[in-house]
Amino acid sequence: MIDILKKLVNAVSVSGAEEAVSDEIRELIAGCSDEIKSDALGNLIAVKKSSEGNVNAKKIMTAAHMDEIGFIVTFIEDSGFIRVSRVGGINWISAAYGEILFKNGLHGVIVPEGNVKPNEYDASKMYIDIGAKDKADAEIKVKIGDTCTIAPKIITLMNNRIAAAKLDNKISCAVLIQTLLNMKNTKLESDLYFVFTAQEEVGLRGARTAAQFIMPDYSIAVDVTRTGDTPECLPMATKIGDGAAIKLMDSSVICHKDMVNLLMQTAKENNIKYQSEILAAGGTDTAVMQSAGAGSIAGAISVPTRYMHSGAELCSMDDVQACVDLLGKVLKKI
Repeated sequence: MIDILKKLVNAVSVSGAEEAVSDEIRELIAGCSDEIKSDALGNLIAVKKSSEGNVNAKKIMTAAHMDEIGFIVTFIEDSGFIRVSRVGGINWISAAYGEILFKNGLHGVIVPEGNVKPNEYDASKMYIDIGAKDKADAEIKVKIGDTCTIAPKIITLMNNRIAAAKLDNKISCAVLIQTLLNMKNTKLESDLYFVFTAQEEVGLRGARTAAQFIMPDYSIAVDVTRTGDTPECLPMATKIGDGAAIKLMDSSVICHKDMVNLLMQTAKENNIKYQSEILAAGGTDTAVMQSAGAGSIAGAISVPTRYMHSGAELCSMDDVQACVDLLGKVLKKI
């Protein structure tokens, strides 16, 4: 699954500009579904129909957002330095002095203005240096509206753990891709919709339109979640290495008790390591899938991840595999 993840994190896909990663995903899942399509908002939807072609088959939607937080160019100074605004929840202290990758492949570094204290870092006090001599030189490579992110680099750690920028939420896209690959020849009683959603980081926008189109009976989001296992962090039961996190609630949703019970029962029956998750601050695509139309029986599987929205997000590949195993088993069970 690392090879899949590498392809995903190398694609710059800031919210609203997800085409590069959508193209990668389309190529990775080719031949594994009955139909692959994109909608006007940029969601990528792979449909796997029930084996009997039952027009009354239940519809199951599973979703992972493929967009990422990043920056958008707003101004180019006469000196050639580039000013940006944030897209999504940027941690400016984490971003400072980081390597930047533009959608067109250009590299730069993001730095704070001189004599600015870390607690004062924000968009107005930061700029990107691409090495340009002046504005005209910069404009050869960059224009207003271009997007960029912290440059990706996957670091292999001890105990089958990795760290990288953009694990949120490329790691969950990898979970969906691997699950779909595993189910390529599986006979189904329901219609499955694997949705790679756009613009989650700026308001769950893609999942909202996709869910309104699909009108699922059951829905499962896959996303990352925070952990409570680092020094002086906020108390939280979820930990790295304790398995797939089954969401009970977050600030955007209370998961349906039937889906929570189904996920937990399936994990127990198949000896899949799991843990319960309550995320006090933060939302997921689960919320809009749950409320589409007359509503769906909705839940979420989360990958426990440390240091979210930084260039050093960290997860356990054992937990990731548990998420793949759980999602595959529960989709077949429904």
